[in-house]
Amino acid sequence: MTIFNGYEQSDREQKLNILNLPSLEAEAKKIIPTGGFGYISGGSEDEWTLHENTSAFNHIQIIPRALTNVDQPSTNTKVFGLNLKTPIMMAPAAAQGLAHSRGEKATAEGLAEVGGLMAQSTYSSTSIADTAAAGNGAPQFFQLYMSKDWEFNYSLLDEAVKAGAKGIILTVDATVDGYRESDIINNFQFPIPMANLAKFSEGDGKGKGIMEIYAAAAQKISPDDVRRIVKYTKLPVIVKGIESAEDALLAIGAGAEGIYVSNHGGRQLNGGPASIDVLHDVAKAVNHQVPVIFDSGVRRGSHVFKALASGADLVALARPIIYGLALGGAKGVSSVINHLNDELKIDMQLAGTKTIEDVKKAKILRK
Repeated sequence: MTIFNGYEQSDREQKLNILNLPSLEAEAKKIIPTGGFGYISGGSEDEWTLHENTSAFNHIQIIPRALTNVDQPSTNTKVFGLNLKTPIMMAPAAAQGLAHSRGEKATAEGLAEVGGLMAQSTYSSTSIADTAAAGNGAPQFFQLYMSKDWEFNYSLLDEAVKAGAKGIILTVDATVDGYRESDIINNFQFPIPMANLAKFSEGDGKGKGIMEIYAAAAQKISPDDVRRIVKYTKLPVIVKGIESAEDALLAIGAGAEGIYVSNHGGRQLNGGPASIDVLHDVAKAVNHQVPVIFDSGVRRGSHVFKALASGADLVALARPIIYGLALGGAKGVSSVINHLNDELKIDMQLAGTKTIEDVKKAKILRK
């Protein structure tokens, strides 16, 4: 363990023997301090949407296929011009130093090892440059929580471009923070500095407190903001937090080159639909104009399959990867992705799908 400001961080670095992804949560809870674990695992209010995100995958059923002459399915795919070994990516998630002393650097290493796409958050524990360097040239996206201060926004975007980011994920569903009761119960304050915020902080330079962070966040985001970021960075801008066809079309009209269907893992609007229940309608409206990324509730290879068959091009997750990070560092992150890939390939074989493109065309039932 590393002790930082009295907070215990895991130093583990080991390959994990994983039974299933849901089992990782209880193991991670044993080593992540209570406040940090509550922040990572928690959702808003009574967490109905958080739990519905996973259970709603049961609203979709995969049609088995047998006489298809298929074997050795491949998870390789190409999205945003990037050649990837898996359609599974890291969702941008804040403050991974809460789980491991190397934070996002270890996550980036683990994703690079398995040929997956890393996305780092504005609120990362490590800097944009350090996270990019840890990936050793593997593709990464940078996620922007837009601030009211455009000097701050431009500074982060400049750093992301300089670090070689392949795209910008603009999160639009966090103009206010969801009412997360775990953080209130634990009186949670970030004990680990957020590297991208430190230079804008006053006083001791340890980084902004949670209330200061949310007070600075932009609470009005419009298509004009998407246009502004597209023009400034000249990188693909993916708009994250889309759950309606209307918003997807607004984003595309403003120049977005990707739509990211997500309800923030049940951390924002409690009582909203599970993301998988809106994916099909959003993807239908997008109609292949731009790639679609999906997250929220993914815990099984079959969930990845169902999301791809419902219109997603990439499938992201965060909590299970962060639990793997706590339990095994970069090797733990790789273990999580490898396990999910193994489950996915079983489902691909039994559904008669050789490639990820085949999965996207697979027959499914919606209840």
